[in-house]
Amino acid sequence: MTTTPPPNVPPTQPSPPQAPPEIEQNKDARTMGMLCYLLCILTGFIGPLVIWLIKKEEMSFVKDQGKEVLNWIITVVIAAIALAVITIVLVMITPFFACLTYVVYMAVIVCNLVFCIIGAIKANQGIRYRFPFALRLIK
Repeated sequence: MTTTPPPNVPPTQPSPPQAPPEIEQNKDARTMGMLCYLLCILTGFIGPLVIWLIKKEEMSFVKDQGKEVLNWIITVVIAAIALAVITIVLVMITPFFACLTYVVYMAVIVCNLVFCIIGAIKANQGIRYRFPFALRLIK
């Protein structure tokens, strides 16, 4: 017994292939983009800010990735300040709850380290990386 589909059901079409991400070809731009991420780990916002300010007019890749790193650093600083305030409030209630905020603070530090390393690898490959939880304050 063979069954035929009803005449009003169209055949399924394969989904169109997705375009690969735009890859930066300029090796110097890729290196500077990677440095923005690595300096974020070592110097906070100073290193990425200096690279972004110097190279943003010359290299669009560095302009984009520098803004991304600076937005990420702003997000991490806001999270750290919020955790500090929460810790102070919780110390007044009970020290046990304050210990929990230290665990969250360590998670923020680990996320910063991991996401910056991933960003450095992607930038070195010429791929524009986006942090998953960053506030986009610098446009």
